[in-house]
Parts: sequence; structure tokens; C-alpha cells
Amino acid sequence: DKCCSLSFSLLHTSPEKFYIEACDDGVEAVLAIDRVSNEMTLTGKKDVPPSANTRPICGIMGTVRLVAGMYLIVITKKRNVGSLLGHAVWKAVDFDVISYKKTVLHLTENQTQDNKTFLSMINNVLTTDGFYFCTDYDLTHTLQRLANVSHDFQEMSLLERADQRFVWNGSLLREFLTQPELHKFAIPVVHGFVVMKPCRVNGKIFEWILISRRSCFRAGVRYYVRGIDSEGHAANFVETEQIVLYNGGRASFVQTRGSMPFFWSQRPNLKYKPKPLISKNTNHMDGFQRHFDSQVLIYGKQTILNLINQKGSEKPLEQAFAKMVTGMENGMIKYVAFDFHKECSGMRWDRLSILVDNVAETQDEYSYFMVDTEGKVLSQQKGTFRSNCMDCLDRTNVIQSMLARRSVQSQLQRMGVLHVAQRIEEQADFEKIYKNAWADNANACAKQYAGTGALKTDFTRTGKRTQMGLVMDGVNSAIRYYKNNFSDGFRQDSIDLFLGNYAVDETDSPTPLRIQKDWKFLTLPIIMVVAFSMCIICLLMAGDTWTETLAYLLFWGTAAAVTAAVIVFNGRDFVDAPKLVQKEKMD
Repeated sequence: DKCCSLSFSLLHTSPEKFYIEACDDGVEAVLAIDRVSNEMTLTGKKDVPPSANTRPICGIMGTVRLVAGMYLIVITKKRNVGSLLGHAVWKAVDFDVISYKKTVLHLTENQTQDNKTFLSMINNVLTTDGFYFCTDYDLTHTLQRLANVSHDFQEMSLLERADQRFVWNGSLLREFLTQPELHKFAIPVVHGFVVMKPCRVNGKIFEWILISRRSCFRAGVRYYVRGIDSEGHAANFVETEQIVLYNGGRASFVQTRGSMPFFWSQRPNLKYKPKPLISKNTNHMDGFQRHFDSQVLIYGKQTILNLINQKGSEKPLEQAFAKMVTGMENGMIKYVAFDFHKECSGMRWDRLSILVDNVAETQDEYSYFMVDTEGKVLSQQKGTFRSNCMDCLDRTNVIQSMLARRSVQSQLQRMGVLHVAQRIEEQADFEKIYKNAWADNANACAKQYAGTGALKTDFTRTGKRTQMGLVMDGVNSAIRYYKNNFSDGFRQDSIDLFLGNYAVDETDSPTPLRIQKDWKFLTLPIIMVVAFSMCIICLLMAGDTWTETLAYLLFWGTAAAVTAAVIVFNGRDFVDAPKLVQKEKMD
């Protein structure tokens, strides 16, 4: 079958070549990769030298060029997540990055160091949880998109027909794309979250599935990637599809989330919450228009749910978003602003129903995709809710789970699983599965973008805001602060390298990794630590008189405070910033 990738393989390694042999029945072809010329060709099993070192692999992630030359990335371990319409869905759990070159002796000391750094960047992305693949089903498309495709589309290989927004190894598979005969060895891999659960309601068993697909366009980490790029791709864009399968019938409800689609930034500067800045010298409408043109083309009508604060530093962003939607004068796009924090202040989380009730009529109009047991299309989804907060993580996920619950209630009633008067909230077993899965979805998306689990998941899991939940949110916020300021530059560089936004140069010229920090970076923190230590020493070893001790304390205390103030004032110089791709500076 042309639209299948090979499911399980053997990797034979000889000094001259890699041979990848498919273990599928009736497949004779073997992929040979020349370790010197980098050439990829098809050959037969008889060409594999008996002396080659053999090991099982689960698939090829792709190839990447680093300082030492080309590397092959393979999936070495996979875990079955479940079955979607009879097709096994796998989570890639472990990977191996194998050098074509047998040694790095040809590199200088600096090059060896850079190569090590680049390798750890590739591994940094591979160890971020959430890579999924399917060898005989197109995981990048929604059920509705797959139901509306042409015969030619179905004849294409998985690699050709995949939605490029969601193929995270697209850049790694570039070498394969140009040679159609190699496509069956290439597996498109999505990044995000997949959960599949058999559920029972009224004695009837159905499959409930949640799939979140993260876009690889304008991908990155929380504070370094905000807003949109000139093509109209939004940061942290995620398409979330909830699927119900029962008795041969199927239903699907799709929502999206993504950063506010204009040019703004919020770069880390050691402050707990850096002030967001809207670019003053850019034509916002151009990118804004492109973003919504593509959204309407793919999803139909749009209802924007903007959940950010309508006061303080977030207020100008809300005003700018509202003004641009009005300026666009597009009847396909509706804008709803809901100040999540204000409405739910004092733990009044029941007030979220205000928003859900407010958009209920729109949700009914948009409907969902549904096919009956005979394969007849009963309804199509005519529009999507595009939710956002600042990060499009915590607040967004809470609202999405509530809209999705309304949808699944209606679907299960139409399928005959729920009785007309029954409420899905009353089905305790299903409700527990549902809430935990949406909370796990929040955690997966948050880890991938912000570096820690999501906040507010106690509400998603239990339907109540708890004191323990607040404590956990405090811990996660502290970890986020540290990571966003002191390790996210490296994470951003890792993603840019992995996705091909930065290509390692073949020449011997120095890489951007060699940029040296200026004197302030080392000197000021040392002065601050010394001054602070002296304060402690003065307190522990008091002088002859109190006035003497006080004078020392004042001197060293002032030195520590002034140095700390200078560090915070120059915060941008002290954070871990990306080195490989210069992101747009918005200030």
C-alpha cells in the first residue's frame, strides 16, 4: 500500500553503509545509506554484508548535519497508545543519534565542543515528551479533513500527504522527500499529546480519544516566541481534536489555540513577569490577515476566545486584538473577550459557565463532524473556537475542556449512548477519565512550551480549585521562572536546530555558539554574592561595638542591594538567550 510506512525494521551497520531492512511481509527492498557520500539508495537483502552489526529499530526519524558531518536519528523504543480506526498509534519513547563518521579526530577542539553542544540540543528535543506516529494512518489530519479528500490524495505516501504544520521531523526527512521510492521508510512524527480510552456509559462501550497536534511553524519556548511571524504563523499553535468512536459510527470536535496573532514580544529580563511589548514599527494587519485567512480556509468560521486580563500589563494586548478584529470587517470572525482571572477571582471557578453559556449558540451552529455506522456524513464542523491567554496553556486548556464536554454530551446522545435527559457530568467513571485526560493534555502542552507542568490542573481534574492546587501552582511558577530565565535560550536553540530553522555550516567558520558574554555577566554576580556573604559574616561575628557592626552591615548591605539593582536593570544581559536564530526584536 503506497500510503503506508514500514512498521518495524532492522538496522545493519557496516563501516561503509547503514542498511535499514523492513520486517513487513513481502517487502524485499532495503534502504542503504552511504556513510561517506551520504547517498541513499534502495538495494536488496542479499547486499547486506553478513559482518554488519544488526539491531532492531522502530523507525527512522530522519537525518541532520552537525559539525562532524551527517547523523542518522532512529526511534529505538515505542509504546502502543491505542488503536485509531484499526490502526495502531505509537508513542516514540527512545531515540538514537548515530554518526555517519566513525571518528571526530578530524575536528579541532572548538569544533568538537560545538558538535557536542549541537548533539545535546538534538537530544534535548528528542527527550521532550510527546512524539507520536502511525505507520498506516495519517495522524496529522482531523477525521473531517480525511473524509473530504480526493482519490489522488489517498494514493500519496504518508510523507507527501501529511499536514506540514504538524510534521515535527519534516526538516529531518528532507533527504527522503526528493526520492519518492524512499517514502515508505519515512514516518511523519507529530508532537503534542494523544490519549485513547475505552469508556462505558449505560453499559455501552465506546472509545474516547484526545489528540493535540503542536504546529512546528513558529515553534519555540514561552518567552522567546510570542505573537506571529510575517507568514501569519502563531506561536504555540495547537490543534486539539476530540474523537468518539461507537459501534462503527464516529464523531470529532476540533478546537485550536495559539498566541495572539500580531507582532508582540515578552522577552525574559529576570523580572517575574516581563512586560509584554507590542511592536510599534510593524504593519500588524498584514500578518493578522494572513493568519485568519489560513484559519478560515482550514477550519471555516472562527470565534476568538481571548481570556487575558483586561487590566494591567495585559490590557493593551486585549485592546489591540479587539481593534484588529474590528478593522478586518470579516463576518466569518467573531471576537469574545473574557477576563478569566477577574471573573474567577476568589476561587469562583463556577463562573466559567458564564462564558460557556455565552457561546453555546455559536457552538451549536458550528456543530461537529459526525459519520453514522454506514459511513454517511450526518454533520460537518463549520467553524472552530480559537482560544488564547498569554501562554495559551493554563486558562486556555480549562475553557477548551468545558467546550469539548458540551460537544461530547451532544455526540453521545445522538449515538444513543446517553439518554436524552442524562448529563455527562453525572457519569462518574467517564467524568474521571475525561478530566484526567484533559489535565494530562494541559501538562503535555505546558511542558513543551513553558518547561513545567500546567497550572490550574486541580480544577480540570476535580472540578474544584483546591489549596493544594494553589501550592503546586506556586512550585510550578517558581520552576518556570528559573527555566524561562536561565535555560530557555538553549531550549529555543535546540528547537530551531531540530526544525531546520538553523542549519549547521559545513565550513570551518566559527558557530554562533562561540559568542562570549561581556564582563558584567561574571563580575556583577560575584560582587553581589561577596557583598551578601559579608553581610552574613558581619551579623555572625559582631564587632566591638554595635555602631561598628551597623556600619559594616550598612556598607555591605548597600553594596549587595546596588549590585542586585544593576543586575535587574540590565536583566536582558543575564538571562540565557538563544544564540542560533535571531528572533525578531519587538522593542
